[in-house]
Amino acid sequence: MSQYADNSRVKQKTIVDLQQMKLAGQKISSLTAYDASFAILLDQAGVDVLLVGDSLGMVVQGQASTLPVTMQDMIYHTRVVSRGCQQAFIIADLPFMSCAIAMQAAENAAQLIQQGGAHMVKLEGAKTAIIEFMVQQGIPVCAHLGLLPQLINQSGKYAVQGKEEKAAARVLADAIKIEQAGAQMLIVECIPAALAQQISEQLTIPVIGIGAGVHCDGQVLVVYDMLGISQGRKPRFTKNYMLQADSIAGAVQAYVTEVKEQIFPAQEHSF
Repeated sequence: MSQYADNSRVKQKTIVDLQQMKLAGQKISSLTAYDASFAILLDQAGVDVLLVGDSLGMVVQGQASTLPVTMQDMIYHTRVVSRGCQQAFIIADLPFMSCAIAMQAAENAAQLIQQGGAHMVKLEGAKTAIIEFMVQQGIPVCAHLGLLPQLINQSGKYAVQGKEEKAAARVLADAIKIEQAGAQMLIVECIPAALAQQISEQLTIPVIGIGAGVHCDGQVLVVYDMLGISQGRKPRFTKNYMLQADSIAGAVQAYVTEVKEQIFPAQEHSF
């Protein structure tokens, strides 16, 4: 069991707990989860946040991108993850074209919460009007800036975002607007570490990074990437923790420890 997991008094984490961790300077650990068995293992290792990501389209379904993932897929996987979770906070992705307009987004978010057991939903992009509407309905929202996998057919490739001064200023401005719209968490993906640090320092909500440097309030990885079992080219920002562990549980515990102690991500995992 991880030194960061206290299962003697199991208490489900809330967004308030995560906000207090940011205020206290305690790093937030997060991994993706897609089924009950992994959810139990990650939960027992003390992972703070389980993200049921639409990345399941690629790592579970074998799709070329996240775009084919449906709402029914997301509800199913969120439901089975929630069955295996006792202490971690659960965030579920709104998949491609499930949040194009405010009412649609709210109705689909409600399904992920009511049927799936999610504590919060995540949507890609600076959709401030939609975020504001969902928050008004009592839906906790996590936003996502930087690299946006659902826009792959527009961008044509997965690439670092916010490298140029103008682009960085736009990402920072979007982050501020997202917080003002009522989002309670932000994930930043594949942006320069200096920009991610600036965003984390300026926002009062927790900022979780993936390929965004060590100075975010927490880190998230695709669990299959950090276990070295994803197929194809490995992202620069990930690390195979199975190389230093004798079990999956040991690898997860090492990841949690390195996030908490700001060992991961190192410079070689950052942009």
